[in-house]
Amino acid sequence: MSDRITVVGVGADGWSGLSPQAREELLAAEVLMGGSRQLDLVPASVCTAERVVWPSPLLPALPGLVEASRGRAVCVLASGDPMFHGIGTTLVRLLGAERVRVLPSPSSVSLACARLGWAADRVEVVSLVTRPVEAVHPAVHDGRRVLVLSADGRTPARVAALLTSRGYGASPMAVLERLGGDDERLVSGTAGGWAVPETAALNVVAVECVAAPGTVPLPCLPGLPDETFEHDGQLTKREVRAVTMSRLAPVPGELLWDVGGGAGSVAIEWMRAHRENRAVAVEKDGGRAERLTRNAHALGVPGLTVVTGAAPGALDGLAVPDAVFVGGGVSAPGVIEACWRALRPGGRLVANAVTVESEVTVAAWHARIGAPHSEMVRLAVSRAAPVGGFTGWRPMMPVTIWTAVKPAEPVEEERR
Repeated sequence: MSDRITVVGVGADGWSGLSPQAREELLAAEVLMGGSRQLDLVPASVCTAERVVWPSPLLPALPGLVEASRGRAVCVLASGDPMFHGIGTTLVRLLGAERVRVLPSPSSVSLACARLGWAADRVEVVSLVTRPVEAVHPAVHDGRRVLVLSADGRTPARVAALLTSRGYGASPMAVLERLGGDDERLVSGTAGGWAVPETAALNVVAVECVAAPGTVPLPCLPGLPDETFEHDGQLTKREVRAVTMSRLAPVPGELLWDVGGGAGSVAIEWMRAHRENRAVAVEKDGGRAERLTRNAHALGVPGLTVVTGAAPGALDGLAVPDAVFVGGGVSAPGVIEACWRALRPGGRLVANAVTVESEVTVAAWHARIGAPHSEMVRLAVSRAAPVGGFTGWRPMMPVTIWTAVKPAEPVEEERR
């Protein structure tokens, strides 16, 4: 018997909506796995396989469930397209693509776009199945269409509240319940006037974003306005932050360490650069760490990991970073050393120095690493400000930005 697992996507219409190929696989199955809702969609009188209901939590138990059924014909039931935020991707990651066969049905996104007449390639999709509602923030822009995959029947009300708080209360909203089923239903309204505290648990929220006059947009590029962040002055300022991010050069899926996180502006901008980006912010001050967490939620990256503690000790045990930003504690003993040692080959380390002492530190490291792997830039920014009845330039403290790319082989100075 083959050890390959077949994953069958099933819609709300159940057995009647399955393809002949999917039905054939289910009829031949010896073990049928899935959530209670999916299993109930396949009549026991038709498919007599042993049924295994997913436990909660699923992921820790999944390898054991798969191993226990080795040598038997196993079918896994999933909602819609198993490779779209579904169990199919998890099984492929666990077993490899050669051991998983996927037979998809239309996804909830495809069905929602078909009902609404929306072009699927022009819609932003946000899943809240395992994430807090704040993950919607980066997708909210005037004139854009967003589909939200709900966690439960209370998700639509939470989305409406978030939109209203952002100044998007006029946005038309539609909740599409039980897509593809005989009892499919659409509930519509506006975010600001939403009065349905709970809908059917199986739903997708469709939003056409409409900003109220004066609503401040959150741009996609780095360099959010300083006032966007809650802070106590420990903030990498907008102009410096934009240059710093260009030096960090975020790439989708990479991990950043933000050491001396302060308000978390760099880590937050890093994660906003792409939804697959990850970041760990290390901040020794407990109050600032709490503020940093609030900023992350308010700006749509609730997945930001915050470590409260002082570097370098607080860096122990963290995942290997693709990039490191040192914004605080540059001159603290061992910080740059620990960051450089942890950085993967080809990774980038950027440190901003504003004091003489920190400049001495980065200058020494610049000399140690050497060209072509190390570079220093000094940035001086002035902002226009009132001077009596006139306007003059008010200079900010100059910042020295040191950038180093870790070579595959240690530099000569490091070998000694």
